Amino acid sequence: MPKLSIRDLELKGKRVFVRVDFNVPMNDAGEITDDTRIRASLPTIQWAVSRGARLILASHFGRPKGKPNPKMSLRPAAARLSQLLSKRVDFAPDCIGPEVVKLVDALRDGDVLLLENLRFHVEEEKNDPDFSRSLAALAEAYVNDAFGSAHRAHASTAGITQFLKPAAAGLLMERELEYLGKAVGNPERPYTAIVGGAKVSGKIDLLEALMRYADSVLIGGAMAYTFMKAQGVQVGRSMVEDDKVDMAQELLLFSERRSIKLLLPKDHVVADKVDAAATPEVVNGRAIPADKIGVDIGPATIADYSKDIASARTIVWNGPMGVFEIDQFAAGTLAIARAVAASSATSIVGGGDSVAAVAKAGVESKISHISTGGGATLEFLSGMKLPGVEALTEKQ
Repeated sequence: MPKLSIRDLELKGKRVFVRVDFNVPMNDAGEITDDTRIRASLPTIQWAVSRGARLILASHFGRPKGKPNPKMSLRPAAARLSQLLSKRVDFAPDCIGPEVVKLVDALRDGDVLLLENLRFHVEEEKNDPDFSRSLAALAEAYVNDAFGSAHRAHASTAGITQFLKPAAAGLLMERELEYLGKAVGNPERPYTAIVGGAKVSGKIDLLEALMRYADSVLIGGAMAYTFMKAQGVQVGRSMVEDDKVDMAQELLLFSERRSIKLLLPKDHVVADKVDAAATPEVVNGRAIPADKIGVDIGPATIADYSKDIASARTIVWNGPMGVFEIDQFAAGTLAIARAVAASSATSIVGGGDSVAAVAKAGVESKISHISTGGGATLEFLSGMKLPGVEALTEKQ
């Protein structure tokens, strides 16, 4: 990895500012309903604690719009982290100011302090230099382990590194950069990309990038109907982005010019309405009846896509094949999840819905890398520079 890693730092006795992603779902009672993101940060935190670092953890949570909001406090995250680490985690009532400095000064080797929500200050999202300088003054080294926020040029992900060096990747960030870096830099071939979801519009850059890197691109989800309409295929009442049909046509031509194998569904699962009470039926052909809505890929498409996946050496998957939240429309997405899991390829799954699909299929442990990034993953795979990654210190 070209960027400095926490493994490269001398940590003992050092105050280390670690940007984590504790933006976890909570219920109205302030209880964490899914601690996946906190668990994902544990390897970095445990690495630093075991080497005698004095840890200052910082994260955003929700959208408090630059003002303190008790409902968006990170205090429950401190309590949960304390349970997971089986050690005390102190909590600061703010992320800057005299009281925070006092708590930081009291830290001893191996201690952990979680700061209050960074976004209680409007300066965080504005990447304000004075706010960045105040955060930097708390520590002697910086570690970014919040890949999911790396596409944001905020004070805690980019600005702080102007005033605090070295700036290193945490273990989670390092893993993300290793796997995603291979996918865009030096993938083993054949390389299969699977792209689904509702809209072409949010994935134009990703599709263009994948058509430069991948050997085959498998399209599913509602975005497939926009491509099919661009080909003149009847799509019934399926969801189509009419203002993106021309763009889909251009992408189809682009894939032809580059000799990329772009696969679209050859059969469909359809219904009268997108509803759990609807009865699904299979249409054995590309065209969808005028009164029906496409809700999933059909069995022939599953077989086609699974065959392509089985021969791949690198697989990147972003987006479901249908309305998988409704069980009777989930077969295509779950079949693709199982096909990816059964492959011997390096497999990378990113995007909330794809990750949820892998979990629903029960095959998480068989995926090489499940990305925590969301928007950051999309942008990285699209070839964009991520401010939070660019800000890290180069190894040489």
